[in-house]
Parts: sequence; structure tokens; C-alpha cells
Amino acid sequence: MQVSISQLQESEIPVADEIFRLAFGTFMGLPNPIEFMSDLNYIQHRWKTEPTGAFAAYVDNNLVGTNLAIRWGSFGIFGPLTVHPDYWNQGIAQKLLTTTMECFEQWGIKYIAFFTFANSPKHHELYQKFGFYPRFLNPVMSKSPSTSTQCKLRSERYSEITSFEMAPILKNCLKLTNNIYEGLDLSSEIEAVRILKLGDTILLWDDIGLVGFAICHCGAQTEAGNDNCYIKFAAVLPHNQQNFYLEQLLAACEVFTLQSGMSKLTTGVNTSHHDAYCIINQLGFRAEFTGVTMHKSNQPGFHQPNLITLCDLR
Repeated sequence: MQVSISQLQESEIPVADEIFRLAFGTFMGLPNPIEFMSDLNYIQHRWKTEPTGAFAAYVDNNLVGTNLAIRWGSFGIFGPLTVHPDYWNQGIAQKLLTTTMECFEQWGIKYIAFFTFANSPKHHELYQKFGFYPRFLNPVMSKSPSTSTQCKLRSERYSEITSFEMAPILKNCLKLTNNIYEGLDLSSEIEAVRILKLGDTILLWDDIGLVGFAICHCGAQTEAGNDNCYIKFAAVLPHNQQNFYLEQLLAACEVFTLQSGMSKLTTGVNTSHHDAYCIINQLGFRAEFTGVTMHKSNQPGFHQPNLITLCDLR
């Protein structure tokens, strides 16, 4: 069997998406695996956000697996990593990961982490071959937003500001995340959500300036799914008021959820952020499922108790 790895082409996205659903649906034992997450979309917009990080595995020129690398400045994530079930346990995932790690090295990525199944020794063993180790649990939590929720600070949507204001806003977001982890930059995600119409980014302001933002996907064929607003990434400024800022940012996200016609708000929270995890629970979020983040060389990165981010790195 001859396996080759190259960049995924846009024309191959439908087949890659089918393999993704079939692989995860089979692993989870679904009666009809191809229906796994049929209302969500990962591969298409991730390819459009970072096409040079989309890799495909071929056997005899047939597409059998993919992996997508994403860079947020100095930080890298990857996934979904999927291989067609007919080709499991034949080293294809390792070949895709080898190419992905080479890509991160070329990009100059300093820190890599991702989300995987907490209860799968097979996955943990695979990733440990590449220097990744499980650290903290990462529940994915949701709630029904309340019509009585109000944000006490000023908030606005990135999509509603003028084009003249966008570059300064992105610089403000970078300044905030650079205080969390040097070089962490979500500009590409913020712009992808706007350009591809996946949702919006909520900006939170206090007298000192930008104190938080949340990148949200909304509805079917995004990473949220039907009737759902999903916070893909959120952060608040490291500050003695950061817990208050998180509460207000989530309040603004609740308001946005209802205004967008969605009935559920979902976010991931890494349990390394103890205060954030407690706040999420106090606000009525409940876990739908729990994964674990794996980190290259066991680095904590920005997953530390004195910092607050919301992301599950799926």
C-alpha cells in the first residue's frame, strides 16, 4: 500500500467532509455514522481560513484522510484529524501528523494544543508519539439564554463597525491576547467569521479600553450547529476585574444569542482556568460532554489559573 501526503484541494472538500463524518460516527458507534454532526461544518471554512495547513492522505490516488492545521499567531491547533475506517491502524494518521508538525515548525509556532477524547487510550498513545500529553479536562458546556440578562458594560459586534475601524480593533484584540500569551493572535478567526458569515465577534469595553472579546459561530453549517451559538474562543484582559469582565462578556453573548434567533449558548472551558470554570457553572451552564486538551511537550501555554480564556480547541 502506497500512502502519499499533499495539500487538500478545494474540490476535495466534499469527500473530506464525508470521511470526517464517517470516521467519527464509526468510532462513536452510531447506527448511521455518516449522519455524525450533519448540521455542523468544520472542514470547508477551516480550509478557507488556512488552505496551506490542510493536508490530505491518499492511497493509490484515492483520498482516505485529512488533517487541518490552524495558526493563531504563535499558537497552533489542528483537527479534525480523520482517516477512513477502511484504512485504520495502517499508520496513515501518523503520516498526516508528521506533515502537520513540519508545517507548524515552518510557521514558527511556539505552542501547540488540541482537544481529543478523554476516554480513548488509543488516541492518547498516538499523540504521545509526537510529544503531546494530556493535561486538564475540557468540558463543553451550554445553557438556554435568559431574556432578562443584561450586560453592564458597553459591547458591540465586530460586523457592525466601519471598515475604517476594523484594523485598530484587531490591534486591540492582539494587544489583549498578547497579555495572555506572547504572540497569540486571533485576527484570522475574527476575519474568517466576518467574511464567511459564520457568526460574529462580540467586543467588550470598559473605561480602560477593550477588556474582552468572544468569537461566536451561529447556526447550521458552522461549528455551532442548528439553533446554537458557539463561543469558539473568548478572552478577557488579565486584570483584578477579570472575573467581572468574564461575567459581562458572557452576558453580552447571551444577548447576542437571542438576537441571532438561537436558543442555546455553548462554550468550552478548560478546567485549568478554575475561576472561569466556577463562573460558568454559577451562570447555569451544564456540561454536554467532556474531552481533554493535549499539549506539545506538556507546555501549559495560556491554560493557567491566573488567566481566562474560553475555548475547547476542537
